[in-house]
Amino acid sequence: MKTLTMTSLAGTTAVVLAALAGVAVVAPAQSIASRVARVSNGTVRMSFTAKPGICGSGNSIRHSNGRGRTTWGNDWNTSRDVEWESDCSLGPARVVLDRRNGELADLRFYVGGRWRPAGSDVVDLGMVPAREAADYLISIAQSERGSMGEKAIFPATMADSSNIWPALLKIARSSDLPRGTRTQSVFWLGQAAGEAATANLKDIVLDNSVDREVRESAVFALSQRPREEGVPALISVARTNKDPEIRKKALFWLGQSNDPRAIDLFEELLTKK
Repeated sequence: MKTLTMTSLAGTTAVVLAALAGVAVVAPAQSIASRVARVSNGTVRMSFTAKPGICGSGNSIRHSNGRGRTTWGNDWNTSRDVEWESDCSLGPARVVLDRRNGELADLRFYVGGRWRPAGSDVVDLGMVPAREAADYLISIAQSERGSMGEKAIFPATMADSSNIWPALLKIARSSDLPRGTRTQSVFWLGQAAGEAATANLKDIVLDNSVDREVRESAVFALSQRPREEGVPALISVARTNKDPEIRKKALFWLGQSNDPRAIDLFEELLTKK
């Protein structure tokens, strides 16, 4: 006969009481992936806490911080009215997953706003832990061989308290994944805060086993880093990289920087005998 401990008894009682009250009960051990996998044909919604400062309006998402604002999407504040602008709603982050025949058919991402009434084919997972949501989205990026992997990366970077940069590095270096997924990973590595992002991007540029287009994306990402981080890294690439096309890309972005150190490099290269 199975013995019930006080802990298990309390847990069982809570489940029974919740069921009697008509409240949906989800076992803690159930992962987001397992809950999504139950939907063979239909739509799954889930919400999670976005990083501080992330807000959204329609299909556009904005991050406000001490250095200014960064905007993603193509319809943010397009009005030319100088007296009015639409609000940018702070969180939560919202992901929609369309499932067809047990496969992921589409993925959409929003911030703020509210869900419209759901049809019978929509399953809403409610608020899920942000870290678990980020891990699940990264798992899509690591496993999907189509465009869904690329689509999953951006919302993963928006999840609060998530540390996905090591996973993005692996994705960027994985020749088994679609180029779009890898270049998207490189782009978001370039948006990461801190010197570690610059060092990791430089490593990708130097790794000749990585697809050239992905390495060129890493060069561009370096050009978007703060000047004190990005310019020295680009100068190092321009001086030492064995791939002439990569060196050319680094020199191009140095030319856009208007940095005195870049001008010194150009003078050195042009006067070199």
